[in-house]
Amino acid sequence: MTAPAIRRLESEAEVAAFFPVIRQLRPHLASPAEWIERWRRQAAEGYRLAGIGDGDRLAGIADAGDGDRPLALAGYRTCENLVHGRFLYVDDLVTDEAARGGGHGARLMAWLKAEGQALGCARLVLDTPLANVLGHRFYYRQGLLGAALRFGAPLG
Repeated sequence: MTAPAIRRLESEAEVAAFFPVIRQLRPHLASPAEWIERWRRQAAEGYRLAGIGDGDRLAGIADAGDGDRPLALAGYRTCENLVHGRFLYVDDLVTDEAARGGGHGARLMAWLKAEGQALGCARLVLDTPLANVLGHRFYYRQGLLGAALRFGAPLG
């Protein structure tokens, strides 16, 4: 059995299908409509999505069977700064709770590294909360190293 393909998500229907998965990472998203609106705004600034689903419905074929479901999702963009040069920034990386342990996150990470290289990036960068210990272990296994501590403050 071959692993489900990684696909770029480019239509509203494809993005909407992944709402249950992104909501596990971003529970503040209230609805599929809000998710699509935020995706549209961010896409205008270079945000892209790639996902893994277990059926053709997620490739835009509307009449596929009911067993189709989203498994894992990555949101990313290219950036450039004086610290890293041109880099691929991973905004979101999440595997559906029921599909964890199936290698989907590792496949997405390998795909993101290849995508970054294809886009001329020198590094892959992502942020994760200090409390995300399981995530840290996953990132170390994928060859990522903790290199910085990010600070922030609300404005306004």
